[in-house]
Amino acid sequence: MKIARKKPRESADEQAREYLQERLAYLFKLMFWSLAALIGFLWGLYTVYPDEVAPKYYREVFAGSGVGLGTMAFVWVLLVRTKLSLRALHRADLIYSVGIGTAFGASAFVQHDLTPASYASLLYYAFTVYARALIVPSSGLRTAVTSFSTFVPMMISAAALAYKHWQDPSLPPSAFFLSFLLLASMPIWLSSAGSQTIYGLRKQVSAAQQVGQYTLVRKIGAGGMGEVYLAKHLMLRRPTAVKLLPSDRPEDLERFEREVQEMSELTHPNTVAVFDYGRSSDGVFYYAMEYLDGIDLSRLVRRYGPQPSARIAKVLEQVCGALQEAHDRGIIHRDVKPANIILCERGAMPDVAKVLDYGLAKELTANTDVSTQVVLGTPGYIAPEVIVDPTKIGRAADLYGIGAVGYYLMTGTQVFQGKTAIDICMKTMTSAPVPPSKVIATYVQPELEAIVMKCLAKTPEDRYRTAADLAAALRAVPAAKDWSDAEARRWWREIHVQAAAEVVAASTPTMTITVDLGERDAVAARHQAEGGARGVRNA
Repeated sequence: MKIARKKPRESADEQAREYLQERLAYLFKLMFWSLAALIGFLWGLYTVYPDEVAPKYYREVFAGSGVGLGTMAFVWVLLVRTKLSLRALHRADLIYSVGIGTAFGASAFVQHDLTPASYASLLYYAFTVYARALIVPSSGLRTAVTSFSTFVPMMISAAALAYKHWQDPSLPPSAFFLSFLLLASMPIWLSSAGSQTIYGLRKQVSAAQQVGQYTLVRKIGAGGMGEVYLAKHLMLRRPTAVKLLPSDRPEDLERFEREVQEMSELTHPNTVAVFDYGRSSDGVFYYAMEYLDGIDLSRLVRRYGPQPSARIAKVLEQVCGALQEAHDRGIIHRDVKPANIILCERGAMPDVAKVLDYGLAKELTANTDVSTQVVLGTPGYIAPEVIVDPTKIGRAADLYGIGAVGYYLMTGTQVFQGKTAIDICMKTMTSAPVPPSKVIATYVQPELEAIVMKCLAKTPEDRYRTAADLAAALRAVPAAKDWSDAEARRWWREIHVQAAAEVVAASTPTMTITVDLGERDAVAARHQAEGGARGVRNA
């Protein structure tokens, strides 16, 4: 029986909601007093110079201003004293922008007989747009949308004023409207750029901030889908890895949330354990997982070259076990690649493989003369049938990815290479892969090579039926003598010494980090000399 699980994201969402409400309350407070100061100034000006300055409908302007100030005060008090939902806060933000633009546009229109009134309204419109960009946490896209909603009423008013010729005769109506358009559009671009800059800076300093129940310590990785930080739980002592997945598209956040929730239900020992997840109001989705003190297969090959056959077979068998559990639950990984497989030590056991990022594949868009298709995955590891028809992605596509990973571990190169992602995809669909034994001069175990080549078959029917079948084939491979548990334990001892030195160097209060590359190269060279036919060479 499947037990319903409560989503563990309420704390992070509540923190983000509180922060957004606090910022909006401050914005309404600030704008209330600034507009009150403006209205007070105009009241004094019109009182002292009723005949020279005061427009014909100034009483109506004051009446409307009073209603606007009263509404702003009400919302301000509401934000201070009442807990509003995240959706309600976003609506308040948008309504504020539309209301400000409408108020200033109407003010300029009603005071048509006072020429400076139009430009005074335009000036305060710009103030409100800039103030909102500085105070309210928002991406550049959201700021552009809200600023444009303020801009539209202003331009309607400008068009009406120009059409009626109610402005200074020395300025032609068309010139008035175009100048108004230019001056009113600039705050949109500047505020959007400013918000995007602030938004990016907030991401960069997130290592010193708290995300949900986690305090981020330092960045330990980055890729196309986001950044990974070493983090500490507020109450638990165990180290945690937190991955941030920023996106401006709501559909991405919904997909991330759905797929991370599925990941959290996987329990296989070779699948990374997901503890928690959530998202903030500024578009950053995160999930917390077990911290793995290891190295992903991509960096492993880049640093130490092609790997021994016995080690490759062991790693791929573990990956098959993790994927089989996922497939049994109806979950397709969709992005099996070296960077998504981490090799580590767990419980004094060396060479434990951990699979992560189920379903969190990056979109690859291919534009052709016929159509535009979106493929989820990484070029070089996407199965041919998925490139042809992305809707046909299934278990066989993950098995192709395992074969591509095995090929990379054997040779140090991808199955197919090209100048662009499209080039690689075209070769994947049309070209036959070159066997690893013909790519690299060192020894390649024939039985393991045959398994990898079967995984790389063009049609799903020619591959293994399931990940369990592939694992069984890997277990049946004769034990190669190019890698042993003793060698693995010694290798990991040396790697941990290097990692400890790098952490100490990274934690020193200087702007430069010194890493002993000579020692690292010496370790790789020593393995190359010891391995002989293993094919472990220094990258």
